[in-house]
Amino acid sequence: MNIDSIKNGIVIDHITAGRGMKIYQLLNLDALDCSVAIIKNGHSEKMGKKDIIKIDADIELNMDILGYVDPDVTINIIRDGKLVEKRRATLPQKLTGVLFCKNPRCITTTEQELPHIFSLTDPDARVYRCIYCETKADKD
Repeated sequence: MNIDSIKNGIVIDHITAGRGMKIYQLLNLDALDCSVAIIKNGHSEKMGKKDIIKIDADIELNMDILGYVDPDVTINIIRDGKLVEKRRATLPQKLTGVLFCKNPRCITTTEQELPHIFSLTDPDARVYRCIYCETKADKD
């Protein structure tokens, strides 16, 4: 398999195998007007298998989404065919508009304009809870 290298853009690397499509969907990469390549279950010396996303454009990424889906990903910024910056995602303390509260009695059910905000309550288990009703977010 041959995926061309990118001249200017972003490579999201070291994605846990199987999580690449979730990142693709949450970042709305389908709405981009550029080439986006998803490599699923690629070979990795460290991880065994991994997913990779290559974006042939220099866009702003939501680091909270990346950190929530897979806090171990690396984001490589490519300019003129060369790696110029490497970033690491971290587990975000708050998530706004990424998760949605499933509690039918939560205020976010009746107040439609209220943002869905979740706070990290247990970093080791990666547990997020709604800040309004403290309902635990579903694990994906």
